[in-house]
Amino acid sequence: MMEYIQGFIDLGPSIVLPIIIFIFGLALRTPPRKAFLAGIMVGIGFIGLNLVTGLLGNNLGPAAQQMVERFGLELNTIDVGWPAASAISYGTLLGSLAIPVGIGVNLLLLFLGMTQTLMVDLWNFWHAAFVASLLYAVTNNFVLSLFGMVTYLCLMYLLADIIAPIINDFYGFPNITFPHGTSAPGFLIALPMNWLFDRIPGFNKIEADPDTIQDKFGIFGETTVMGLLIGIMIGVLAGYDLKGILNLGITLAAVMVLLPRMVALLMEGLTPISEAANEFVNTRFPGRDLNIGMDSALAVGHPAVLSSSLLLVPITILLAFILPGNKTIPFGDLATIPYAVCLMAPVFRGNIIRTVISGTFYMASILYITSWVAPVVTSAAQAANFDMGGNNSITAMIEGGLWPTWLFVFASKNMPWLIVGALFLIILAGLYYVNKVKLKNKVVEG
Repeated sequence: MMEYIQGFIDLGPSIVLPIIIFIFGLALRTPPRKAFLAGIMVGIGFIGLNLVTGLLGNNLGPAAQQMVERFGLELNTIDVGWPAASAISYGTLLGSLAIPVGIGVNLLLLFLGMTQTLMVDLWNFWHAAFVASLLYAVTNNFVLSLFGMVTYLCLMYLLADIIAPIINDFYGFPNITFPHGTSAPGFLIALPMNWLFDRIPGFNKIEADPDTIQDKFGIFGETTVMGLLIGIMIGVLAGYDLKGILNLGITLAAVMVLLPRMVALLMEGLTPISEAANEFVNTRFPGRDLNIGMDSALAVGHPAVLSSSLLLVPITILLAFILPGNKTIPFGDLATIPYAVCLMAPVFRGNIIRTVISGTFYMASILYITSWVAPVVTSAAQAANFDMGGNNSITAMIEGGLWPTWLFVFASKNMPWLIVGALFLIILAGLYYVNKVKLKNKVVEG
């Protein structure tokens, strides 16, 4: 059974998601023709997203590597990126359980009315598998690691329920949310930073969202021109020749235009299913909402997200060079920085200055935490028989350095059952409050 599930997931999101969307649409009594077309459109949208993000990674990755070599970074831990981290995660029996466990936890919480999120992005259950693999690498305790996986999944559903209204408001995605291990933690980092920014005289008056920048700077504020200029800057820092600099500039300008359009295609397929889901829920459970849990790739095409994240690439490399005690060479996950900041930007209402400043602090913390967990990631990779390419120490910067990973690795080294158990109870209390108490108050007020 596990082999069939894994084989289905291995087909990839552009195949798996259309099938899931089609089945889900039929279950919600969407006309078969409409459900079938919606599934196809979601698949087309994902293929488009992959093409454009691939264009970004294939051009930004080599430029980042050139900057690393040019700055002379001599560190002993290589950032292998999320593709390697996902392979490590699913490379063990524990990791292969993440998908059925993730589906089971989601359905149970939905049945109990303790979440509004229906997760359809099954591939990204690998984030939970990653955390569980790290727990197992430290404790060698299968049951504890499985419990940690369940706790992590509950945390993602809690964050997804909290951020859904903000995603709707800022991105205009109705009934869509992101229970995404790379993005959701950034939301909680942004909240205290925004509180601080609002209390700094003068700074709290600065408006720097894409529309305001365009109004103030004219053509230089256009998103395409911003992409061009940022690409030229990165090309210069990478030491490219004139042709390479201009090519990187026009490529990033193209990404700024193409990504939002690919997202629009994907949303065209999701919208009728989202509407059918909420009609179904409202008919049978008055007052409840249902949000479809999707990959945060839908958000990375926003101009505020792309502009901020591209600026953070050279900043992150500089941080790796100057931060005392850092051991991580940023590489594999530099092109995925948009995923780290895509839920920070909504908190700042698209303010690029706030996003870049907060992102700088965030990336500094990620470098330190990633350096700290590198031995655990390396152990997990060895347990999964992962080819480390001759490196003695590896990590995954965006995945391995996020604070939930830090919490679980810290727990595994210090009273694991007590800490993970306490986290589980706190998260359950949060789910109960968000989905039971708030719903009850909503019905009473209504």
